[in-house]
This record gives sequence, structure tokens and C-alpha cells, in this order.
Amino acid sequence: MRSYRKLLTRTTAVGAVALAAFSLQPGTATAAPAPDPSGSVHTKVVGGTKAGQGEFPFMVRLSMGCGGALYAKDIVLTAAHCVDGSGDNTSITATGGVVDLQDSAAVKVNSTKVLQAPGYNGKGKDWALIKLAKPIDQPTLKIAEDTKLNNGDFTIAGWGADKEGGEQQRYLLKATVPFVDDATCQKAYGDQLTPGDEICAGKLDTGGVDTCQGDSGGPMFRKDDAGKWLQVGIVSWGEGCARPGKPGVYSEVSTFAADIKKAAGQLGG
Repeated sequence: MRSYRKLLTRTTAVGAVALAAFSLQPGTATAAPAPDPSGSVHTKVVGGTKAGQGEFPFMVRLSMGCGGALYAKDIVLTAAHCVDGSGDNTSITATGGVVDLQDSAAVKVNSTKVLQAPGYNGKGKDWALIKLAKPIDQPTLKIAEDTKLNNGDFTIAGWGADKEGGEQQRYLLKATVPFVDDATCQKAYGDQLTPGDEICAGKLDTGGVDTCQGDSGGPMFRKDDAGKWLQVGIVSWGEGCARPGKPGVYSEVSTFAADIKKAAGQLGG
């Protein structure tokens, strides 16, 4: 089961950790090529545009090759598969405050601790928190505590590659993807999907807009009733990138909101 799932997961080796990965990039849609011998599918990712400076100030780039969002000024919410268990960890660098990773104004802060979702085993429960050595002075991203807004159109953003196996991006890219219900998503992925733990999004008929390599752990979000950004998903996995009939799969934040809040309390956030 898990070996098959690995073929579906958008992976890129960064250091000692294999990361499911994601990205957005402008371009022209092309027919999906056949998988290469390693099992990964190389598909041109389309539909992304550059984010403006300060547009998504809660976005964080993590040094192991993932994305994340500021849950608190000193705590980053990311994906469980981006980290290697829980405990003291000073090896991760979080970069925040900029859309251009080479901007001299970028704020870089090291991690102190990591808390991976209890019981995470590679299927579902794909969330983790990273405690930072000092706060990043940027607005935080509120998380969904119920399913009320788990629908409609969502925003995705990240510094991931422009194609599977490609280079990571210097500038933060953004795109919009529509909600895909569980029943439809299960037709695409069968028992690889964990309904309740995961939420799907993407353009089923045409493809062309998706997350891909290097965006794992980043947020999927939308405006709440008050017009404020609300995180509803965490970039997790999918088959290829932006392929018709194969939506992106995200950890469903509302399912884990209470656990995330509890874990943040344990980290002192």
C-alpha cells in the first residue's frame, strides 16, 4: 500500500528526507507524458502568477524544501511528511517576510522543536508544527475550525518547482483551485484517499492549475465571512501535477484544528 502511495506522492529528495512536493507556474498546457522509470510523472505545471510583496505575509519557506504558514509568529504549520518525527530540532531554517527569497529583507529564523502529528504513518494526519527560535514579525494565518468554508475556490501559493524534478522558484507563485468533493476525489484515487483527513481541489476537466514539487506543507486558504484569510488545507500529495482528473490532495485543517491548537500549546505558542 505505502509503496504504491509513494508513486502518487509528489516527491523530491532534499537532504535525508523524501518530500512530497508541489508548485505553480505560468505556461502552456501540454499532454501528460508517460511516467519515467522511477515512477514519477513529469507534467508541465501551469496557472500560477507571481504574488505581490505582502500579499500573503504569513507564507514561510522551509530549508528542507517545503512551505508553511505562520500559525503563530514563532510557530509554523506545515506537513507531517516534511519533518522527521518530533523533538528538539535546530536544523530547519524558516524564511519569511518576502516573496523573493533573495530579497535582503528576508527574515531567517532557525527551528528549536518539531511536533509531528501524533500517530502519523504516511496516510492522513499530514500536519506538523515547527517552533522557531524567535518570532517572525508578520501576520499569522487563522485555521478553519469547522467545515463551513471547505468549499468554493481556494488560493494556493508556494516556491515549488515549475515541473517535477525541476528547480525551486525564487519568487512566490499563487493560483486558484476549485473544491473537489470526496466522492469525486475517491474516483481518482480510490483507497489512497483518506476522507475526513483530506480535502481535494483542482480543475478536474482541464487540469492546468495545481501545486507541485516543493510546495508541500504550504497552506490552501480562502477568505472567511469577514474577508480574512482562513487556512482550510495543507499541501500533501497528488498524482503528477495539474493533470486532468487528478486533483491535488490536502490535509483537511478543520479535522485537526483542536489537535493543532493543543500541540501549539505544548510548544508554547
